[in-house]
Amino acid sequence: MIQLRDLEKSYITGYGRTFVLRQITLDFKEGEFITIMGPSGAGKSTLLGILGMLDGDFSGEFHFFGHPVHKLKPRQRVELNKQHIGFVFQSYHLLDDMTVYENLDLPLSYRNVNRKERQSIVADVLDRFHIVAKKDLFPSQLSGGQQQLVAVARAIVAKPKLILADEPTGNLHTAQGKEIMELFKKLNQEGTTIIQVTHSEANAAYSDRIINLQDGWLADAAQK
Repeated sequence: MIQLRDLEKSYITGYGRTFVLRQITLDFKEGEFITIMGPSGAGKSTLLGILGMLDGDFSGEFHFFGHPVHKLKPRQRVELNKQHIGFVFQSYHLLDDMTVYENLDLPLSYRNVNRKERQSIVADVLDRFHIVAKKDLFPSQLSGGQQQLVAVARAIVAKPKLILADEPTGNLHTAQGKEIMELFKKLNQEGTTIIQVTHSEANAAYSDRIINLQDGWLADAAQK
């Protein structure tokens, strides 16, 4: 599904070039549940952003379902993202000028789902996440935990082939967090590939494989 070969990410600074990711070579198989761990500043979120095609400024090779992402134009990367990827951001990234309902409807419109079917799918997801009463509210009217739930709901609403999640339960209380992880596990068992970044050992326990980053380097990719 995904092949990374000698992937690197760096910035030019006043002291020269600073590397965030170094020589990352990894394969991700379709249907895996993978956790990326490591200390703050290890490059976890940067790697997730590249996998989500939100950042095209890297060197090395990145293949996604046979597409050479490292050679694609920005618009082509955006289209691949819209068609195949659901992303749970650590800082939510909900659209402030859209209601909860509209935020959930948007990914479906990208996939050209007809209006009646979109209404049914969004209604089901609102019910699944117990946020029906919030559907007409804007993100600014929600608590952090509620925004996190909406962000997770938006990531899964269009049944993407790949879900990327950056600390997906970071703003949820324990029961909500466990519910989200159980949902991810169920989606994974149904065939969805999931790659999460987390500091939580409990969340990592849901995955099949843990990849550790240290100062931008691949520390190991141990099979559980």
